[in-house]
Amino acid sequence: MSGPFDLVLRSTRAVLPDGVRPAAVAVRRGRIAEVGDHRAAFGARVDLDLADTALLPGLVDTHVHVNEPGRTRWEGFASATRAAAAGGVTTLIDMPLNSIPPTVDVPALAVKRKAAEGKCFVDVGFWGGAIPGNGAALRPLHRSGVFGFKCFLADSGVEEFPELSVAEMRLAMREIARFGGLLIVHAENAEALGAAPSSVRYRDFLASRPAVAEDSAIADVIDAARAYRARVHILHLAAAEALPRLAAAKADGVRISAETCPHYLTFSADEIRDGATQFKCCPPIRDAADREALWAALADGLIDVVVSDHSPSTPDLKRLDSGDFGAAWGGISSLQLGLAAVWTGARARGFGLADVARWMAARPAELVGLAGKGRIAVGYDADLVAFDPEAAFTVDPANLHHKNPVTPYAGRELHGVVRATYLRGEPVTDVPRGGFLTHPEVR
Repeated sequence: MSGPFDLVLRSTRAVLPDGVRPAAVAVRRGRIAEVGDHRAAFGARVDLDLADTALLPGLVDTHVHVNEPGRTRWEGFASATRAAAAGGVTTLIDMPLNSIPPTVDVPALAVKRKAAEGKCFVDVGFWGGAIPGNGAALRPLHRSGVFGFKCFLADSGVEEFPELSVAEMRLAMREIARFGGLLIVHAENAEALGAAPSSVRYRDFLASRPAVAEDSAIADVIDAARAYRARVHILHLAAAEALPRLAAAKADGVRISAETCPHYLTFSADEIRDGATQFKCCPPIRDAADREALWAALADGLIDVVVSDHSPSTPDLKRLDSGDFGAAWGGISSLQLGLAAVWTGARARGFGLADVARWMAARPAELVGLAGKGRIAVGYDADLVAFDPEAAFTVDPANLHHKNPVTPYAGRELHGVVRATYLRGEPVTDVPRGGFLTHPEVR
C-alpha cells in the first residue's frame, strides 16, 4: 500500500458503494486515496479505529433555507452549517429564498456569497430562483455556478419571491432547457388550494392543502418537461396520490426526479395535536398511509432522494402561543436531525445503512452533479461521518445548533448518533472550513 497518508479511519461497518463491510479509508490532501482491508498496514499521521461505529459518507442536503442575508434572525450560515455538521451533513445547497435579496440574479448571488464568507462549517452551494420577469437572468446565473432554479406554483410565503403561473413556469423551463439546466419545483396547484384557515385544528389546515393540489401541479410539470425535454425535479413530495403519475412519467422517459423529507417519513396527521404549529409545513404532513407509500416509493427507487427542507423561523412566527395554523409560518426545522430521523424509520422497516447513504448522500450528489461527493470511494472528497446506529437519544431543542429552538421532533426518541464529522479529511471543529461549490460546467 502506498503512503504515508494524512488520516486513516477504520470501521467494521464502512458504508461503501458495494455494501457495508469492514474497511480502512486512507486520506491524502483532503481526498480518499485508498480503501483497503480493515487491518491494512497504512502509514498515516492519524490512524483511528472506530471499531463497530459505522463510517458513512458525508450527507448531501440539497434543500436548505439558510435565510441569510435579510432574515438572519431565522437562521444563518454559521448556525445552519454548524447544525449540518452535527447531523452528518457535509454539503448543503442553499435555497434562493427566504434571504433578502432572493437569489434571482447575479448581483443577488454575489451578495449571498459575501454574506456566507468565512462562516461555513461545511461546503455550500446555491440554487437560483425563477420568478416572474427574471427570464433574462437565468442563463447568467447558470454561468455563475448555481445548481439549478427553484420556482413555486403556489404562494411562496414571502412577497419578494412570487410564484409562477403554469404558463410562466413553461417559459422558464423552456429557457432553462436550452442551456441544460435543472428546474426544481414546489409543486402545489394554487387553484386547488383553499384559504389558510384561522384554526387551531390541524385537520382544517390539512384540508386546505389537499393531495390533488400536488398531483395536478406535478401533472403540469410533467407535461412541460415532456414538451421541452427538460430536466425537472419535484420538491418535498408528501402525497401518495401523485406517485402513479410520477412512475408513469419516468417509465415514459420524462427526465424527472423527486424528493421527500424526514418529516413526511416520520410523522402522520393523526399524531399532530391541535395547535401544534411546529408541525406546519407546505405541503402538509399527511396520513400514515401516505407516509408508508413514500417509504415504499423510496424502496422502489421512484423517489430519488431524502433531504431536509430545513425552513426555520423565529418562535413568534410559528404562533405557538395561539396555535393558529392559518397564521403560523410553514416550515420544519430539522437540519441537524434528518439522519437520525430517517435512520429511525428505516431500521424499523428493515432498511439498512446503505439505503440511507444512497438516499441522503449518493443520490443527492448525483442530482446536482457533485461527482466528488456522497460516496466513500477513491478520488472522492474525504467527507466522512462516524455514526453509531444503535445509540438512542431524546431530542432536546436546547441542544441543537439551529438558531431557534423550535422543532416538531422535540421530546421524540431517535436512533443514531453522529460521533464525528470530517470535511475533506479534517474533523469539523469550531473553525469554519467550508468552501463554496459550483455546478460542473463552471468548475
